[in-house]
Amino acid sequence: MKFPSKVTSYQSSILAKFPIVLSFLETEDMKPDSLYKKVKSKVSDIGEFLEILDCLYALGKVELCEETGLLHYVG
Repeated sequence: MKFPSKVTSYQSSILAKFPIVLSFLETEDMKPDSLYKKVKSKVSDIGEFLEILDCLYALGKVELCEETGLLHYVG
């Protein structure tokens, strides 16, 4: 997980990619695979994408609806 530090700049950390992911979820709920297709040009790989989702979930910014499998933005 790449957090900002002396070695890693903010722009190359995962924190800089939170707004990119959240901007898609603000407009509509999405399945994780559909969301990945939309942001894959902005993230380095699927592992980084999952780390971003993990952090957003831990921060309480996204929820996963277990019945539908959709990610929901919690504003």
